[in-house]
Amino acid sequence: MPKTIETPLGTIAVSEDVIATTAGIAAMDCYGLVGMASRKQVKDSLSELLGRDNPGRGVEVRIRDDEVYVDLYIIVSYGTNIYEVAQNVREKVRYVLNESIGIAVDKVNIFVQGVRVTTEH
Repeated sequence: MPKTIETPLGTIAVSEDVIATTAGIAAMDCYGLVGMASRKQVKDSLSELLGRDNPGRGVEVRIRDDEVYVDLYIIVSYGTNIYEVAQNVREKVRYVLNESIGIAVDKVNIFVQGVRVTTEH
């Protein structure tokens, strides 16, 4: 069910996929985030097989009545403060969705699915 925004000039309908993609791109800009964890294994595996990039991977959007909920499943870098990374992701996603789409998100839930050690040479 798309999120509808009423304006004096008409109605704007924004799909859940657009919200998920925007949230995924915003989250990936945050320091300490290694990647997104897949919640839809079959769909993401098929996209990878076909060579399609999926910025909405690891993001679930629920719209109920007039409320928007975003769930992010993330993988963080070892050695970073997990709480701080999660807070930064939450604030960045909330800000970007509000500024770029005009949607006020009611809740941004962060689920840390893993920690990855990155090797730098």
